[in-house]
Formats: sequence, structure tokens, C-alpha cells
Amino acid sequence: MPRRLWAILAVAFGVGLSVIDSAIANVALPTISRELGIPAADSIWIVNAYQLAIMVTLLSFSALGDAVGYRKVYIGGLMLFTVASVGCALSASLPTLVLSRVIQGFGAAAVTSVNTTLIRIIYPRAQLGRGMGINATVVAVSSVAGPTLAAGILSVAHWPWLFAVNIPVGIVALALSRRFLPQNPVRVRGRRFRWRDAGMNALTFGLMMASVEGFSHGMDPRILSVGIAALLIVGFFFVRSQLHEQYPILPFDLLRIPIFSVSVATSVCSFLGQMLAMVALPFYLQQSCGYDEVQTGLLLTAWPAVIMVVAPVAGMLVERVHAGLLGGTGLTAMAAGLLLLAFLPAQPSTAGIVWRLVLCGAGFGLFQSPNNSILIASAPADRSGSASGMLATARLLGQTTGAALMALLFHLAPGHSTRTALLLAGGFALTGAVVSLTRLSLPLPEGLQRKRIHRS
Repeated sequence: MPRRLWAILAVAFGVGLSVIDSAIANVALPTISRELGIPAADSIWIVNAYQLAIMVTLLSFSALGDAVGYRKVYIGGLMLFTVASVGCALSASLPTLVLSRVIQGFGAAAVTSVNTTLIRIIYPRAQLGRGMGINATVVAVSSVAGPTLAAGILSVAHWPWLFAVNIPVGIVALALSRRFLPQNPVRVRGRRFRWRDAGMNALTFGLMMASVEGFSHGMDPRILSVGIAALLIVGFFFVRSQLHEQYPILPFDLLRIPIFSVSVATSVCSFLGQMLAMVALPFYLQQSCGYDEVQTGLLLTAWPAVIMVVAPVAGMLVERVHAGLLGGTGLTAMAAGLLLLAFLPAQPSTAGIVWRLVLCGAGFGLFQSPNNSILIASAPADRSGSASGMLATARLLGQTTGAALMALLFHLAPGHSTRTALLLAGGFALTGAVVSLTRLSLPLPEGLQRKRIHRS
């Protein structure tokens, strides 16, 4: 047990850093653009470069973990992330900062691509849900801490310190990882990592993200058409090649497992709804309800804060209750909270807003740990890396689509875009609940099944 705790702490540090850095720069963009003398629109690349780097390499790193070992990929990602943080802190121009953020994104992709696989190795099979609950708590805490930490640092130091604080934490995480993370030898000897497939994967997901962003921001239809055409051509050849691979980067072999594919679909729906709500709510609370920025930030903390409490409990409940039932119940509660937020009275009380946000967060927390547990456990042990990568990809795909859909609503329905977004978010959560409940008719993965039989 002591060694397991140190190992999970090593994973928590790495995951926490990657999540915090996805949001920590947002607060500082006005300051960075002013001090570097760049237009505000150009400063967005500081955020987008990081997210794009993660998206285009995530599945490739998970496949690399299957081929060379998850511990190696995780430690390599931590090293890359820490070195890139030094580059970010020393950057004196936009190009060098963006390049450092791209490298930092590669490191974050390596860390997040295998983190849930490492949890599968660290925890006994019967206690996998507990590990997933801790992981969900770390993500929730990091999501809350990002903007708050950024505001605290900027109040006493210049913006480079936003990235410099990663360095000591990264070094500690590296030390813990090298000492306590378990060795996991490659289960299938002779498996090769195909760099050509990794390049095709990056190009496909890069074109997909560019097309979604371009459409949502009203890009010139001619340019957008060229991008979509390129996506269709590249995607066709990539998918066709992956269908014939024994161990594909795009894991069609895992998607053929019914409970795995249903869990992925449920995850996409949940994160799409969550991101729609998280982008819409600040505008809704400030423009429609009259709260200022600080009050809005404090109110929205209720959502991830309750996840910190519910997620570990849900991780233990999955040992006794079917994950499909927990997920369906949780997403139904989340959908109810979102729909109640969409129909707030004209002059809502603070308590009235908070309890609705708590309902959303509790529902999402009840869903997340069981869903992650059943998704990871349903994959064969030698494909754990690809399962972990697919879990992270489903999250990013849902978040990216949700943010783009919100941008599109701002263009299509400027007068009531936020309420429409909350209604759509509730609809996606309810769809996820229905999909999750279909898992009740599917056989559970062996590990979870044995635990339930043992309990009975």
C-alpha cells in the first residue's frame, strides 16, 4: 500500500500539471499580449498551440506505450513537459513561446495518454474504480486551481512564472515516477510503432480540429471547403489503413467491443455537454443575472468542487453497482441541473444557482469514475495504452466540439445563445444517460464482474 500511494501521487502530479496548463495561460493572455507587443487575436495561439499538440499526438503516444512500455512514455512525457516549461518561462517573443507550448503539449499528451493505464497497473483489478475516482478528483481540483493559481501568481510576479512553477513540480514528479511507478514489460514482443501511421493520425485530427474551428468562427467557405476536402481524403486513407492493422493507432479493434464503444460514446456526450455549459455559464451569469467576474468565478467553483467529493465515492460504488446504472443516473442528474439552469427565474438567488450547479457537478462526478473504470477494464491488458488514449481523446473531442458549438451559437443566435447552449447541453447529457443505461444489457469486463460476483 505505501508504494501504491507514492505511485498514484506520481501520476497525480503529472496529470495535474497537464490539466492546469491547459487553462493557466488563459487568464494571462491580455498581459502577455501587452508585454510582448502582439495583437490580442494572435495571443490565442498560446492556448490553441497547446491543445492542438495534445490532440494530434495523443493516440500515437498511447500506441507507443503499448509498444515500448507505459512507464517509459509517461516519464518521457514528464521530462519533455518540464523542459518545455523552462522554454516557456524564458520566451521573449510569440514564436518562441508558441513553439515551447507545442513541445509542452507533446509532453502533456504523453502523460495523459497512459495515465489511466498506469492506474490499472497500480491498483488491483478489483479496486480499479477507486483509482479512477482519485484520478477524476485530481482532474477536478486541477480544473479549479488553474485560473485561481494564475491570478495568484500574476498578483505577485510576471507572466513567465506561470510556467516556471511547473519546473519544481515536474522534477518532483519525475523523481517519484522513476522510483515508484511499476515496471510494465511489453506484453507482445515484436510489436512495432509505425511512424507513418502517427503522421497520418496527426494530419487527420489536425485537419478535423481546423475544420471545426473554421466553421464555428465563420471562415471563408472556399478555404473551409478545401480543408474539409483534405480531411476527407486524408481521413479515408488513414482509416482504410488502420482497418487492416493488427494493433492500430486508431483502435478499431477496441471499438468492436460493444461495451467499450458505448462507453466512448457516453464520454463524448458528457464532455460535450459539460464544455457547452462551462463556456455558456459565465456569459449567462454576467449578462443575464448581473454577476461580476469574481462572483461568477466563485459560483462556478461549485461544479468541480462537488466532483472532488462525489468522484471517489462513485469509484468505490462501482465495486457493488453496475457502472452503466451509475453513469445513467449521474448524467440524468446532470441533465436535470442544466435544464434547471436554462430556466432560471429573472432574478435568481445565489443559493438557487449554486444548488443547480451542485446537482450538475454531483451528476458528472457520479458518472465519470464508473465510466472510466468500465472503459479501461473492457480492453485487453496488452491494449491498455490504446484504451487510455481513446478515453482521453473522447474527452478532448467532446470538449473541442462543445466549445466550437458555443462559438457557432454566438453567431447564429446572439440574443439567446447561452440559454440555447444550456438546453443543448442538457440534451447531450440526457443522450449520454440513455446510452449509458444500454450497458446494463451487456456483459461486464472480467475484473468488475468478478468483484460483483464476490460481493454477492
